[in-house]
Amino acid sequence: MRLRSTHLFITCVAALALATSACGGGGSNAAGDKEIKIGAWYPLTGPVAASGVPQRAGADAYFKMTNDKGGINGRKVNWIVKDNAFDPQQTVQVARELIGQEKVVAIVAANGTAQGEATFPFALQQSKVPIFNELGGAATWYTPPRPGLFGVQTLYEDQAAALAAWAAEDGAKKVLVVHSDPAAFVNVANQVAPVLQKTSPGSNAELLSVKFQSTDYSPVITQVKAKKPDAVVLILASPEAAAYLKEAKLQGLSVPTYGYAPTAAASTLTLAGDAAEGFKAVQLVKVPNDSDPSVKEFRDAMAKYEPGQPADFIALWGWTAAKVFVQIAQTVQGPVTSQSLVAAYEKAGQIDPGVAPVMSFSAGNHLGTRAVQKVIVKDGQFVSEGDFYTPPDR
Repeated sequence: MRLRSTHLFITCVAALALATSACGGGGSNAAGDKEIKIGAWYPLTGPVAASGVPQRAGADAYFKMTNDKGGINGRKVNWIVKDNAFDPQQTVQVARELIGQEKVVAIVAANGTAQGEATFPFALQQSKVPIFNELGGAATWYTPPRPGLFGVQTLYEDQAAALAAWAAEDGAKKVLVVHSDPAAFVNVANQVAPVLQKTSPGSNAELLSVKFQSTDYSPVITQVKAKKPDAVVLILASPEAAAYLKEAKLQGLSVPTYGYAPTAAASTLTLAGDAAEGFKAVQLVKVPNDSDPSVKEFRDAMAKYEPGQPADFIALWGWTAAKVFVQIAQTVQGPVTSQSLVAAYEKAGQIDPGVAPVMSFSAGNHLGTRAVQKVIVKDGQFVSEGDFYTPPDR
């Protein structure tokens, strides 16, 4: 989901891929009469598999349901998923396999910021194979728009802005941002202070860095208590957010705590237990127990096609990414190629997935939405607070 390496590493990996890969040629691949072949990479193993596995399950459920209903204009979706272990170098190799060997016409609903970015030279530039609806991303991906790259996820930077404004609305003047130490986490954490100060003059935000994949949060909570913040913002992976919440309760720390979307997950509730009560977060989709028919369709499909996988927020992210792709791909008249899919996105206009904010795409706008909604843990589950809204500008 987020960068684990520096841009220099990404550039080196990408250059290696270009030097050692045969030309993909995926940009001219057309779907056959019976199927549309697309691919994706996910961290199905490794430190963030708790996010990768359910996200894949959600997208897979939607594609399976689509195929049972006849596919996309009569063509079945052949979605080929490979494990990248949340590693940029492995992701480049996966991209080479999907594009060079499997001949996919697009990468759809994949996962990872650094991981996806490492593939751009090979996938987007050399092979001309588009990447649609990847979870993750950075503002530089979409400003200006990159050819062949389209997203459906509100950027982490905007999520941080929403958290800052929320904490300010709740009266916080001294905010502590607890974040993992990789560069992308730091970048997101740095977005809190400007919005906080703009929203609530005289307030301030301080950063507290924690080593990625830390499990012992006892010393972290000790540091938090010493700083005496009015509110805490968590920019952590779900298991680490749960570890923070558990240790905070154990040490008697009672401070309003906010988290960005990756922390609002079933795994956070499972691991943190009652320590998660009252935890606040922003989300990109409706709550999975919503009575909306579109959300009910998601729950039913998960039970049918992905039994044993939680029908949670992260699965709903995957479902949303798959659904938006199918809705746009259905507008393609004639052969489904990499080029025709890009053209369909560029003229898609407004797309309503039902379970998420209405998306808007055009040739000049490749990021579908900036909207989020507030969710709070009450009686052991996340409930929504209000509707989707656009965070303040950073």
